[in-house]
Amino acid sequence: MAKHTVLLVEDDPSVSHIIQTALKAEGITVDSCKTVPARDALLASGKYDLLITDVGLGEEDGLATLDAVKARDPELPIIVISAQNTLNTAVRATETGAFEYFPKPFDLDDLVEAVQQAMKPRSGGLSSENANEDNLPLVGRSPAMQEVYRMIARLLNNDLSVLILGESGTGKELVAEAIHNLGHRKSGPFIAVNMAAIPTELIEAELFGHEKGAFTGAVSSAVGKFEQAQGGTLFLDEIGDMPMHAQTRLLRALQSGEINRVGGKGLIKLDVRIVAATNQDIASLIEAGKFREDLYYRINVVPIELPALRERASDVPALANHFLNLAASEGLPKKVLTKEGMDILSRHGWRGNVRELKNLIYRLVVTSREEVISETLIGQILQSPHEGEAGQSTEMDFSTRVKAIVGGLLGDKENGSSLYARALEKFERPMLEEILHKAGGNQIKAANMLGINRNTLRKKLTEYDIDPTQSR
Repeated sequence: MAKHTVLLVEDDPSVSHIIQTALKAEGITVDSCKTVPARDALLASGKYDLLITDVGLGEEDGLATLDAVKARDPELPIIVISAQNTLNTAVRATETGAFEYFPKPFDLDDLVEAVQQAMKPRSGGLSSENANEDNLPLVGRSPAMQEVYRMIARLLNNDLSVLILGESGTGKELVAEAIHNLGHRKSGPFIAVNMAAIPTELIEAELFGHEKGAFTGAVSSAVGKFEQAQGGTLFLDEIGDMPMHAQTRLLRALQSGEINRVGGKGLIKLDVRIVAATNQDIASLIEAGKFREDLYYRINVVPIELPALRERASDVPALANHFLNLAASEGLPKKVLTKEGMDILSRHGWRGNVRELKNLIYRLVVTSREEVISETLIGQILQSPHEGEAGQSTEMDFSTRVKAIVGGLLGDKENGSSLYARALEKFERPMLEEILHKAGGNQIKAANMLGINRNTLRKKLTEYDIDPTQSR
């Protein structure tokens, strides 16, 4: 199926970038421009399935000339967006025959849905199965991620220093790569260095390079990460783990824009953008005397705080499908998840964030014998002790555990009892045994703890063949 093509007329680079990212995630080709003359020149090609236009385009009015657009192509759907959130603007947009009008700020999901609906009469509509976010550096359209996208868009045409904050596994390096790959330095190198992975005594040589004989073992000169990143971006991951002596030298380099290699005398002029990241509380490190306050202000010109995955649960399905496709592209079997399985993933705690989800998806792909990964298997793996040994979350809410148990019972071929009775037994038996244990085998005390009659308790114990004396 051929891709649909949209023309976006928007003079705000941040808004333009966000809309393009969302539409491209749905497999839609997007061309953009900022002015009415540029719009008309592009529309003359006749290749567009839909027009999205802002109202205020500098000194021009995007609405005033839409009658001419409709006259040339009466079938072209038009969506109007505007920061001029007045009744008059809404009325004018309606009078032009616009398919939809969105006052800013608008919900990005609503806009994407409107674009898909508007193109159905012309093209038969988009298939959600063809939605593709795999070519994007970041996946998800939750409100929390929209704010991240806005910040990234504002950083693409400048060299301001950025500090990315977020828990381990939230995708801090992906954000750094997006700032580089989408910005004006994309033709230069992207060099990433993990401060926590370098021995303290070698960190300065690693960053700034060294001359032959500068220290024991320096048998030849070496170029450091700063020089490797010339013309591009240097990503300093886990900067909270940088030792104080290296912090001092880094601050000097950022202030002067120059470095010299360890053991060297000549100065090297820098042309590098600095993006740093940490999962630590820098303010606490400063208070403890482990991080220089002046360096913090130097690298924290623009902070970007990444949300934990549990704070953007609506993105879990998109991320899960992304990793399923990624696994298939790497030669693993093509698998899909059931809706119930996706619901379990969306409710999970995700201490390890996106990294934990990716690892789980790959494990499910390898473990499942079926093309469709069941909610039963997902529940079993999430409860597996191996997950805890791997440092991942083993916590599941009560509802998730019940769903996993019921899913297993559905696949059970056992006859002679109803699903309800079997599910109730799965819960009642261990509950009664645990309460009896807590009550020391005393049935009166156990009945009181349960809030039921003693005779009812006796009946249940007989039904499940539980010997209360074994709990004393």
